[in-house]
Amino acid sequence: MGKINAPNLVKFFFGLIFNDGFNINEVYELLENKFNNKIDIFSPIIDFSFTKYYNKEMGENLKRQWISFETLISPELLAEMKVETNNIEDSFAVNSSGRIVNIDPGYITPANVILASTKDFSHRIYLSKGIYAEVTTIYRKEGFTKLPWTYPDYLCPTATEFILQARKCILNKKD
Repeated sequence: MGKINAPNLVKFFFGLIFNDGFNINEVYELLENKFNNKIDIFSPIIDFSFTKYYNKEMGENLKRQWISFETLISPELLAEMKVETNNIEDSFAVNSSGRIVNIDPGYITPANVILASTKDFSHRIYLSKGIYAEVTTIYRKEGFTKLPWTYPDYLCPTATEFILQARKCILNKKD
């Protein structure tokens, strides 16, 4: 029989999608304060042209960025973080027209990238509080590999550079 151990600590990150012109600095500050953790890596902000899924709710000319927390923490917090980021999104919502910022938490391990979702699907596992987790991509031979459900933006050069940089931070902290 295997021995039950505490999980390895992970590097939490947030995938941000927001309206062009939105002051994303407010979100950075809220996330740092809410989770008592400092943001250490900021990907460049890029155009979000991978899908039009968010356009009806959030408008055109959307931007995309990934940020990560400095201190490694337990993966057990993923469901709680998703609930909290949904609350932050709601606090920025404009009347009933919808969100102006989308904040998707996840975490990076040396082996994979995990995302939180409120939507159940065949490849997602229920955590708690109405939140599911999915392995979005896995690390193989010096890079992250596409899975059948991997979102295309998680394979773009900006995302892969961000994820590899975050992964390197995890490996360096294990020394």
